[in-house]
Amino acid sequence: YQPAPLSEKAPPDTFVVQISALYEVPVIYSIASGDEKEYFIISSSSGIVRTRKNLNLEDFPVIFNVRATDSSNATIFNEVAVRVEVIDENDFPPVFPSPLLEESLEENLAATQIVQLKAQDNDTGRNGILTYGILSGGQKFRIDEATGILYSTVSFDYEEEPTEYQVVVYAEDDGIPEKKRGYCTVVIKIID
Repeated sequence: YQPAPLSEKAPPDTFVVQISALYEVPVIYSIASGDEKEYFIISSSSGIVRTRKNLNLEDFPVIFNVRATDSSNATIFNEVAVRVEVIDENDFPPVFPSPLLEESLEENLAATQIVQLKAQDNDTGRNGILTYGILSGGQKFRIDEATGILYSTVSFDYEEEPTEYQVVVYAEDDGIPEKKRGYCTVVIKIID
């Protein structure tokens, strides 16, 4: 048996799986081995496995054996393995070191790198993998979604255009069940 993965935040008494043995007489279900930390409990009559306590992500996956025993003769039984995985919840949003950055950009430069933005995410696995994007103000800018480097895409003229731009950048994780975002505003001043 390989039931659907459980959330690391699954409370005690969460349904895990129902074990079912085909047999002529009623059987008694029990956990025979493999659940040393006693995360699970099984109904002896229905074969329904539930969590007994809060789950510790570091202890999983757990493979334990369920035994179905003939209710009238304890020497007749069979066992099946149950593999339970736990998924890391997306606990943290990405965070930039500062919500506001000020950068200067000389006029008359060809498209160029302005700044590399770096956010932190305290989750592990895919919940901590970040991609970067521009939320607003990005008409004359682009960001490398993998590296977080913000670039200008045009040459600026100090005399003709606004001399200040606000670009709102986000970092988004690849979280399960939902993605989370963090934001940073980059103020870009065009200098003469």
